[in-house]
Amino acid sequence: MKTIGVIGLGNMGRGMALSLQRGGFEVVGTDASATTRATLAAEGVPVVDSIKDVVAKSDAIVLSLPTAAIVAQVVAGADGLLSHPKAGVLVIETSTSHPDTTRQLAAQLASVGMSLIDAPVSGGPKGALAGTMTMVIGGSDEDVARAEPVLMAMSAKRVHVGGVGAGHVAKIANNLLCAAHLAIAGEVTRLAEKAGVPTERLLSGVNAGSGRSFVTEFNFPTWVSSGKFDSGFTMKLMRKDVRLSQELIGALDIDLPLSRKVADLWAVSAETIADDEDFNRIVELGAARTKA
Repeated sequence: MKTIGVIGLGNMGRGMALSLQRGGFEVVGTDASATTRATLAAEGVPVVDSIKDVVAKSDAIVLSLPTAAIVAQVVAGADGLLSHPKAGVLVIETSTSHPDTTRQLAAQLASVGMSLIDAPVSGGPKGALAGTMTMVIGGSDEDVARAEPVLMAMSAKRVHVGGVGAGHVAKIANNLLCAAHLAIAGEVTRLAEKAGVPTERLLSGVNAGSGRSFVTEFNFPTWVSSGKFDSGFTMKLMRKDVRLSQELIGALDIDLPLSRKVADLWAVSAETIADDEDFNRIVELGAARTKA
């Protein structure tokens, strides 16, 4: 693979395109926004105006899009990938999407000689730009092996968890855990503060014990205790991912009461924490009431 197309050049797609270019690939990108396309062109990434032009130039195509509906539109909608089939092209879907949508799109692409793997990412815009993201990957052994040089240019850790759609199952599970860890960490730090134990000292103790998590070890010092709240991942995006978890749980017809409660908390947070706020702000949910 020599030329990689990137569709979706926002916070994540921009970093991936630049990492791929730095990794020695020819890159061609496109985005629905003309302004975004112009920004990437100014950074030295060749851009085109249409998906058709991306397909024509590419050996593989990376999708970095915000929702399953937009992924479906880009693949199967008017003037999408299926309208411009090119046998042998591998589609790498890095969004957090619904596994059933992913499997359906993979089958449609296979019917025209194209392949799809799902490789949703963690690490935020900084990780995308640095090429240090983590990917959980769903796809056939053959397709994942074929994609490895491309994935390596964008990520530091890659875990192949199963067939097509499995990557998105794993990513939904990961983000549901992160959403839960943030919510409970916000509550226990307020509990400790009220009982006279400062957050910094509490976390030093927790992180030396069995209660630690990535949230207490990394999110808190990096974005919460520092007051920066600038991870690059918004409340809106995490709310979307938590909703995806509930859709998957519903489709599987299983009863997961704690997961449902986490989803309820994230949904009600929309009343006090705006969509464009950093997702770590969930730790502040109920803080004013606690102080009162």
